[in-house]
Amino acid sequence: MATDTIAVTGATGQLGRLVLAGLAQAAPHARLVGLVRDRARAADLAAAGVELRVADYDDAAAVAAALQGADKVLLISSSELGRRAAQHRAVIAAAQRAGVGLLAYTSLLHADTTSLNLSVEHRETEADLRASGVPFVLLRNGWYTENYTAGVAAALQYGVVLGSAGTGRISSATRADYANAAVKVLAGDVATEAGRTYELAGDTSYTLAEYASEIARQSGVAVSYRDLPEADYAAALVQAGLPQAFAQLLAESDSKAAQGALFDDSGTLGRLIGRSTTPLAEAVRQALSTIAR
Repeated sequence: MATDTIAVTGATGQLGRLVLAGLAQAAPHARLVGLVRDRARAADLAAAGVELRVADYDDAAAVAAALQGADKVLLISSSELGRRAAQHRAVIAAAQRAGVGLLAYTSLLHADTTSLNLSVEHRETEADLRASGVPFVLLRNGWYTENYTAGVAAALQYGVVLGSAGTGRISSATRADYANAAVKVLAGDVATEAGRTYELAGDTSYTLAEYASEIARQSGVAVSYRDLPEADYAAALVQAGLPQAFAQLLAESDSKAAQGALFDDSGTLGRLIGRSTTPLAEAVRQALSTIAR
């Protein structure tokens, strides 16, 4: 355990950085490897003692070389919609050839049963994992609170939170909460973790109207929730600068939230990390603290 080599893909992403920082604390004797596309963006990781290995998801040979000697791997799902199932397949094949002892994958909450279009590529990857023979654990992450709090500044500017979730309840958690879960699994015992599926979500839930009210309460600015048809919300997101495909994905996810797709009350995440997940009020407070007003 003390000499494990733990590799994290997407190491320069927000989740990857949090996981590596957590592993440095939870597994201080482990050899930490970060798979990156650009060394220049990862100078801080190298300075913290992370071994950098350059590998692009689309370069199967580079991925295979990067995973040599790895005992455990965290496969953080790619952000390239429509391409990521194939990209993940390259990582799984590399892990198989390298004899990796445990591969943890950041999937989607209730990936096997959810109606979210976002689940399609996650289900493909889960099937590939099962067929690979590599011991694996599924970290089925729910919605990130930051998906909403990233828009706090706009909510303050315009006095409105837009969405299509109706009165659907959203059991989100912060990126740090999900990173903590990955750290717990990667720092744990392979025999205990292999084969597990964790349905991860916030301990508590909220509607977008409640979210808007929380922004208003903390900021002193009048902010309300405006529910839109899915197509109108997607158009608003595009107008705000989001790529068409991503805007449609977010709008569809919001619309499905009205039907319960982003809700979970299992409490699995809180139990796994050994503490309550970050409350909405705290996430809003953090977001507001970054805004110059």
